[in-house]
Amino acid sequence: MSSVVHPHLAAPPAVPSAGRGLAVLLLAVSAFVIVTTEFIIVGLLPSLSRDLGISISTAGQLVTLFAFTVMLAGPFLTALLSHFERKRLFVTILVIFAGANALAAAAPDIWILGLARFLPALALPVFWGTASETAGELAGPEKAGRAVANVYLGISGAMVLGIPIGTLASTAFGWRGTFWGLAGLSLVMAVLLFVVMPTLARPARVKLAEQARILKDPYFLGNVVLSVIVFTAMFTAYTYLADTLEQIAKIPVGQVGWWLMGFGVVGLGGNWLGGQFVGRGPLMVTAVTALVLAIGMAATTLVAGSHLWLAVAIAVWGIANTALYPICQVRVMQSASHAQALAGTLNVSMANAGIGLGAIIGGSVIQHLGLGTVGYVAAAIAVLAAIVAALVGRLRPARAAA
Repeated sequence: MSSVVHPHLAAPPAVPSAGRGLAVLLLAVSAFVIVTTEFIIVGLLPSLSRDLGISISTAGQLVTLFAFTVMLAGPFLTALLSHFERKRLFVTILVIFAGANALAAAAPDIWILGLARFLPALALPVFWGTASETAGELAGPEKAGRAVANVYLGISGAMVLGIPIGTLASTAFGWRGTFWGLAGLSLVMAVLLFVVMPTLARPARVKLAEQARILKDPYFLGNVVLSVIVFTAMFTAYTYLADTLEQIAKIPVGQVGWWLMGFGVVGLGGNWLGGQFVGRGPLMVTAVTALVLAIGMAATTLVAGSHLWLAVAIAVWGIANTALYPICQVRVMQSASHAQALAGTLNVSMANAGIGLGAIIGGSVIQHLGLGTVGYVAAAIAVLAAIVAALVGRLRPARAAA
């Protein structure tokens, strides 16, 4: 076995296998709650803008606030908190989410609501950076990839169930009721993790300057840049998938939501596949999956006239899209010689950068070239990601290659 395996991933902790598996499952459910908290605001904007007497564009700044906070503060806070015992850290993060969601539910104006969105945005990247690492530690090196994929299943679960259910709940109970529900779920998960999750060995404290040494490693930086390109490709097209279905494929407005639901459902399988295959070589698997993603995105526009073939193209796209979540996380973490929690959070931050960049590129393409070309441009970026993956492989240090 290679001598560069991170010490946290060297062996599973001395707790029963069933207990480790249940802890990973609870981390996945916690991820579901956290991701739902992040994105649910999109479905609540119309109602909260009416209740608070603000414009939709002003309310939309809450989305920008959350994303930019994750991107900018995540790496520093994760490096600062990476030595904390994991069980206490996760419980604390979920308590923060519970309190922030409760504050959002009771917010009298946009300013208090902004504070309620800012606080969990600080905690979210810390959760992702450390939860991925901890899932690998709980499962052991042979099952680490699958464990990280299970945690990332929370992302797919939130896309498929969390956001639609939350939006429906806001119709039934109002946007404040939705936030109260998320506050309760966050608190329940904090209690369950406190009871079930084993207390793991406290990670050694590493100085910020020592952790930041990974930023001098060309191989690690290459993997981080690759994640930006991958997520840019994904969200150049995905951000405008609903419009593509309605305007290009002529799907009736009332059915678009079900097509999006289907995209997320097949993505659950992609998440599993990503965890299964990432262990065979993260860079190679990234390149192959990016090419499959390119085929799915380009084909969606190409076969839009046939709903049967459109469903096939959407399935290919959805599987590759969601598979890239765990693949990118595992790839970036394994490329770091140390400070894997910081590495995991940097990947989340760069994913947010790619999401924002993809939305900007897609919007610009629509404005200048038309909606019908978005899938092709996104596919070209995905092909670029596959090429970059091959180039990054040449940067691999000799010790890692061994």
